[in-house]
Amino acid sequence: MSISSALQTGVSGLKANSTAVGSISENIANSNTVGYRRGFVHMVTTTASGGSGTGVLSVGAQQEIDISRSGGLISTTSSTDMAIGGAGFFAVSQNPNETVLTNYMLTRAGSFLPDENGDLKNAAGYYLAGFPYELDGTVGAVDRSSFVQMETVNVGNISISAGVTSTISTAGNLPSQDTGLATPGAPFTTSSELFTSLGESQRISFSWQPTATSNIWDLSVNDQNGDPLGSVTIEFNDSGPQAGAPLSYSGAASAAVAPAAFTFDVATGTATITLNNGTTPQVIEVSLGEPGSFDGITQFAGDFSLSFDRDGSSVGELLRTEVNDEGTLFGIFDNGMRRALYQIPVVAVDNPNGLTEVKGNAYKLSGETGSFSALVANTSIVGGINSSALEASNVDIAEEMTDLIKAQRAFSTNAKVITTVDELMDETTRLKR
Repeated sequence: MSISSALQTGVSGLKANSTAVGSISENIANSNTVGYRRGFVHMVTTTASGGSGTGVLSVGAQQEIDISRSGGLISTTSSTDMAIGGAGFFAVSQNPNETVLTNYMLTRAGSFLPDENGDLKNAAGYYLAGFPYELDGTVGAVDRSSFVQMETVNVGNISISAGVTSTISTAGNLPSQDTGLATPGAPFTTSSELFTSLGESQRISFSWQPTATSNIWDLSVNDQNGDPLGSVTIEFNDSGPQAGAPLSYSGAASAAVAPAAFTFDVATGTATITLNNGTTPQVIEVSLGEPGSFDGITQFAGDFSLSFDRDGSSVGELLRTEVNDEGTLFGIFDNGMRRALYQIPVVAVDNPNGLTEVKGNAYKLSGETGSFSALVANTSIVGGINSSALEASNVDIAEEMTDLIKAQRAFSTNAKVITTVDELMDETTRLKR
């Protein structure tokens, strides 16, 4: 190696190690940046020999990003902060409901908050993408190999329309000791809320009258206005393995005035009630329990205790959101309803280290990334989503400071090589004198 070649080798060492110091400084500066992935430098031998082995060996710095190593999780108080506990990335876009597929990116920075339109946006200004749930509670058939069917997750000004009540189920106990008395006591009265097609809350009342015959009750049903709808007699088993369960239903009679109606199926223990509360009457099935079944009403010695379970709801406004570990974002509404709004996928790629880094702790797909799959969180090869949490940087300050010392020493030594070569060249110049 000639003196001038030694000079160039020293210069290459200065360049390579200054690049390493720059990478280390970026890591230290971003040690508290959410979702940041540390960069590092590989020192690679270079030569201009073309493979002949006679060229001068220098050094070059090859910069890489440690994308696959996760950072620790930090608890927060925001339900829209999210962290992935395992492999995978969030899908984000530059603009809400992005139509340009190349503007979609991947990130681990889950510090999402709603903007003025309710779109979830992270601290870098990227919008969270997901698959919306249909009204039937399913995502449906979606293409998980691209961003095409993704939408920006929006949690602003969401309301749910009224759900009309169509079924009411009854469960609880009638006190057996109140039947078979010469003078039965007063009836037990209960009521169940229901919702009309317009979301109006109404009630149906039930009067449970014990009779002078043991284990027999007369049930009367009235509408919102107290007008009678119908009645039925219920007899309970008093012995054997089915003691306490309904034995039979009999004497069903309608007292409703058309278009209201009342019918009763003695085989299933279900009353079909038609309410005159709109242009189209509302039909509700009220289940008391099949004969021989303990799924509905029962009769045992003890206290009177009945409850009702019904479908339907009033109009609801969004109060807050929740995200489970499978990435389903639920809306909690002021009418007590809880509905799935979006499925937030976790994206898996074959080669995470083949992603291309862009500003804002985000990455774009490249030719080295491999296949792309937007999977359900906490399934297959991807991690679950942790709500009210953020992923910290994967930078280890101790490691960076150690690398900084090594790079500094290498830089200083290469600088010494250059000064030594300078002295040699100066001495060589003096040979002419």
